[in-house]
This record gives sequence, C-alpha cells and structure tokens, in this order.
Amino acid sequence: MDGTQPDPVALWPSLDDLPSWTDKYFRRTRDVVLKFGDAQVVYAVFMRRPVLYAGRLACEWLRHITTQRGQTVAIDERYKEGEWVGAGEPMIYIRGSFAALVDLETIFLQKLGAACVAAYNAHAMCEELPHVAFLAMDARHCAGTEMAELMAYAASVGSAAARRRVNAVGFVGNATDATAHFFGENEGRGTMPHALIGYAGSTVRAAEMFHETFPEQMLIVLVDYFGQEITDSLAVCRRFPELAAQGRIGVRLDTHGGRYVEGLDTQASYEVLERNAPKAIRGYRTETELKHLIGTGVSAAAIWYTRERLNAAGFPNVKIVASSGFSPAKCQVMALANAPIDVIGTGSYLPSEWGETYATADIVEYDGESRVKVGREFLLRDRARTPAGNGNGNGNGNGR
Repeated sequence: MDGTQPDPVALWPSLDDLPSWTDKYFRRTRDVVLKFGDAQVVYAVFMRRPVLYAGRLACEWLRHITTQRGQTVAIDERYKEGEWVGAGEPMIYIRGSFAALVDLETIFLQKLGAACVAAYNAHAMCEELPHVAFLAMDARHCAGTEMAELMAYAASVGSAAARRRVNAVGFVGNATDATAHFFGENEGRGTMPHALIGYAGSTVRAAEMFHETFPEQMLIVLVDYFGQEITDSLAVCRRFPELAAQGRIGVRLDTHGGRYVEGLDTQASYEVLERNAPKAIRGYRTETELKHLIGTGVSAAAIWYTRERLNAAGFPNVKIVASSGFSPAKCQVMALANAPIDVIGTGSYLPSEWGETYATADIVEYDGESRVKVGREFLLRDRARTPAGNGNGNGNGNGR
C-alpha cells in the first residue's frame, strides 16, 4: 500500500456514522445555520505547544467528507509535513461553508493533535540517536486501531524529518501489517514475545523453534525471561554460530526496572561506564538520568556490558536490540553514553501528557469579515504569510 493513499481506517467515520461521533453542540449549530442561512467561514487551527506538523490524515478525512457532501473546501496548510510549528502558531486555515464544516471539527481535531505531538517525540528520539534503527512497537499500547494508525503515521513523519535534518536511520518498520506502508514496508516486523519463551521452556529452545519455523528471518531473541541475559545470549549464539557470525542474530534486552541485568549492580554499572563512556558519569546528572545510565532495567551500562561479553566470547557481529521505556529523554541519555545499540523497539513516542495533544479550531472570518473571540486575536496576525506547504499536506519540508 502506498503511504500517500488514505485507507479505510483513516477515512473513518463515514458520513453516515459522523452524527453519532461528533459533539452535539456542533450538530445543533449546523441545524441553526441551515435554518437561518449559511455563511462562508475561515477556521484557524493551532496547538498550545511546539509540535511537528502531521496533518495529512486529518486533511484527507476532511476532504473526503466534504466531497461526499458535495462541498469544496480550501485547506491552507501553512507548514509542510514534518516541519516544526511553534506554540499558538496557526498551522492550518480552512475556508468553506459553515454548515458543511461545523460538525466536522470533533473528528478533525482528534486526527490532528496527537499525531503532531507523537511526530515531535519520534523526531527527537531519532535525532538523538541518528545511527540507531527504530521499530515502532506502539500498537498494543494504543486505544484502538484508529490511534494505532495515527501513531504509526506520526512516527513516520518524525523519522522522515530526522533523516532530512541529520541523516538519521530513523524508524525502519513497525509491529503491524496494516500500518507498515507508512515505513515503506509490506508487512510488520517482530520475532518473539516473552510468551513464546515461557511456552518453549528455555531461551535456546524458543530460538530453535522460531528459526525452524522462520528460517529466513533474522533471529531476534528475548534474553531476560529467566534473568540470565548474558548466559542465555551466549547460549543462543553458541547454538547458532553461523548465524551469529553472519550478523543474523540479535539479542533483545527488555529487563524490567525491578532488577539489574545479570552480572550487574550499582558499582559494577559504574565500572562498565568508566571503561566505555567515562564522560557520561562525570558531572551533574539528574536522578532520572542516573537511572538510565547505571540503574536497574535496560540501562546504558547494561547495554555496554552485554556488548563487552558478546565481543569477549567471539560474537562481535551479534546485534543488540533494546526496548523498555525508550522515550525521548532515555534516548538522550543513551546518546550521552554512546550506548552500542543497533535497534530500538519502542512505543514511547506516544504522548505522555494527553492534555498537550489538544488541537483547537477557531473561526476567524465570517463572510469576509474578520471576527474572533477576545484573546484569540493572535490567530489573525499570520493570514498573509506564504504557506510553506503546497496545500496538499504532502510537502517535504525540513523539520526544525
């Protein structure tokens, strides 16, 4: 599927379903306008925090619904997809029939705000670790398939912006087939959950079963199930030495925050970073930064230690895949420690503060007369600015 084409999830709700899912006061306003006479209006759309512009799915849906109504709307996207938008800056102006637009606001804003914040987060992660490949593994953390599609789209937008800006590897795939097209793929990626390790009874046996079933797939093995990350990593490599030599094995660290990776404690973690990234532990660090550097779970020290042990055992080509809470802040700390990560699987670009995802649309013009509620006059100031995009939401601007 071509990532520029809308699919059925992106175009939901349909015109028939719309009344049940839009705010009642918008529906009643539409009835009033139809009774007393329509007007040509201009909406200004903005957000209250900096974001990356990710409005394609929202605008595609708006065009689809208004076309079904036999109406033409002018959508003036002021930024190219992936461009930085400041807090309070109008990102879109929409001109058209008040009656045709008023009851579309609810769904339109749902499809816009969260995507812009998630794109911002994904961009920050990719820019902090430009040499690391990311996999979007957010699907099971999303509130339904619509959100899953929006978040996959957002990750692709943020990733593309980071590629343009710093030549980052960025997001190279995701977890589900339905949204793989956003990353130029035909299907999702993934090997084994913890459940398969438990089913197999051992990490090595799970690796054997997976490889026998999918011999052409790269073998990415979860190694934290039994609390023996190093022991089980080496055991898998010794079981498949040819794959290890070819770089077709990856060990995935997903250790939870309740314990250290096998062989580490606080002191040992400091020693690991002293050997490999001494600057990371010199100078002031916040408590959260120290947690990511030398704490429990998948810390920078844990990743360096795993790399040391793999190399010492003769497996320098085995990849390290990291997961477990890789947010923008954690990625920043991993960059400080120059952690030797090959791939990060994460859904932590999802917005953590949902109140920051609220997009707002205010009417700023009625039948050619500028009018906006007191306090929102700033929405009028930028109307003459030449749009950065091409009006279709498919621009290739550079994120800032």
